Amino acid sequence: MSVLATFLLLSAEAWSLPAARPCDAQDIAALTADADTPYLLACRATLTPDQTIVRPVRIIGAEASGAQLDCGGGTVGRPDVPVAASAPTIAIWSRRIDAALWSRPTDVRIRNCRINGAVRVWGMGADGSYDDLRASSRTKDHTDRLQATAPSHVTLEQVTIRAAGTIPLYVGPGVTRLSLLGSTLDGDSVSTAIYLDAESADNRIEDNLIRTRTQREMIAIDGSARNRIIGNRFELGGRPGVFLYRNCGERGVIRHQTPSYNTITDNLFSGAARLRPRLVVENARQGRRSYCGDDKGYPWGSSADDRDGSSHNVVRYSFGN
Repeated sequence: MSVLATFLLLSAEAWSLPAARPCDAQDIAALTADADTPYLLACRATLTPDQTIVRPVRIIGAEASGAQLDCGGGTVGRPDVPVAASAPTIAIWSRRIDAALWSRPTDVRIRNCRINGAVRVWGMGADGSYDDLRASSRTKDHTDRLQATAPSHVTLEQVTIRAAGTIPLYVGPGVTRLSLLGSTLDGDSVSTAIYLDAESADNRIEDNLIRTRTQREMIAIDGSARNRIIGNRFELGGRPGVFLYRNCGERGVIRHQTPSYNTITDNLFSGAARLRPRLVVENARQGRRSYCGDDKGYPWGSSADDRDGSSHNVVRYSFGN
């Protein structure tokens, strides 16, 4: 069996939804315990508004497929405590099986939660090493492989993510069919409010209020395709809105996919900069980075062409006061 076929087999096994069971009293007690160690969620937890979660939540591997967290309006994470990218409040990650194989979670739902910090969804490379991403990117079927190993069908609904340092919602390489619906992003981020990373696709960002105080654009679409960003309200505070680009050569990883076939419509932007509003910018980088040559030598993607290649996007927007 080929490596890619094995990846797909592991993905298919995830659809059995082993975590689609109600959490019992012991699970809930552990989840809501006053602790700093991460809790591995592999069931469906329904909380009352007075129940809070202060420990990090981890939803990892195919064994967590079908997991759900409904906070009933309660909180996750400690308020006003800085959160690092490597230690997010909630992580939905694939799990490495061996040097070549990953097990991914699917069909995960988080709803009615007030989240202090950050949510990160990540497949290959979730262990912090970019070696596997670099190696995969040097093969022709990199996009398919990455999407087969990354989490899929993740829904965040009616949540508030209050950033405290890092990006409040990071959608990692290869993640597909993630939905952020009817939610609010606020707080302070050293980067963006939402990051859709390379080879991710078919994600939905719809009917949200995005008012995070960022140091860059609100949403970065970095080599991510076929996403729907519709009906959102952006409170820009003078910052840019949505940038589409391909971050060529970063960490030596070839970006295969271009930021194309995205639908960005019916969004309301308020507080745009007067002199240079930059609401939605396609081809925002075009290779203007010092590391673009770090992926050179291969006949595909950003290794062959440093330009962003953004095309076939549908963009319409409205101004607010």
